[in-house]
Amino acid sequence: MTRVTQGDIDPEIVKALEAILLVAVEPVTVKLLAQVLEQPTATVEVLCNRLAAAYDEAGHGFALVSVAGGFRLQSRAEVSSYVERFILDGQQARISAAALETLAIIAYKQPISRTQISAIRGVDPESVLRTLQARGYITELERSDGPGLAVMYGTTPLFLERLGVNALENLPPISDFVPDANVVEALEAGLRVVPDTTP
Repeated sequence: MTRVTQGDIDPEIVKALEAILLVAVEPVTVKLLAQVLEQPTATVEVLCNRLAAAYDEAGHGFALVSVAGGFRLQSRAEVSSYVERFILDGQQARISAAALETLAIIAYKQPISRTQISAIRGVDPESVLRTLQARGYITELERSDGPGLAVMYGTTPLFLERLGVNALENLPPISDFVPDANVVEALEAGLRVVPDTTP
C-alpha cells in the first residue's frame, strides 16, 4: 500500500470531508466518504486518522472518532456535563431504568425473545420493547425456529453509536457487573431467615 503524505491530499478534499462529517447525523463509513470525495479508501482512512490526531493535539471540544463502523464528529467526554445540560434541559426525556435494564439484557443475550426477556426480568417487557424500538435502539432480527416462531430482538447500529463503540465485542464483559461468589454468599446469608426455636 502506498503511504499517503500531506502533499498528496488536496486541501479542498480536507474541507469537503470536514463539511460532510459536520452535517452527518450518523457515523459515515470510509467507503461512502471515498465514493463522495472520489478518493481511494486508503487515502480517506489516513486523512480521517490524521484529522482525528490534529483535533486531539489542538485540544478542541470535539473529536473525530471511529464508531459503529464509521467516522463521526462528537463532543469530548470531558465537556459532556455541559453538552448534557444543553440537550436535556427540557428537550428530551431520559430513558427509564426498566428500559435500560431490558436494553442491557438484549445487548448481552441477543438474539433474544420477549418470553426470554420476561423470564430474566420477571415482568412483561412489551411496553418497554415498543419504547426501545421507537427510539431505534433495538430491532427484530429474526424469528425463532421453535413453536410460535417468536420474534428475536437485537440491538441496532444506533445503539452502538450512542454507546460510542464499534461492535458488540467492545462492550465490557458481563462478568464486570456480576458480584463474585463471596459477595453472593454474604448476601444470601444476610437474607436467610432462621426459624425461632425458643419455647
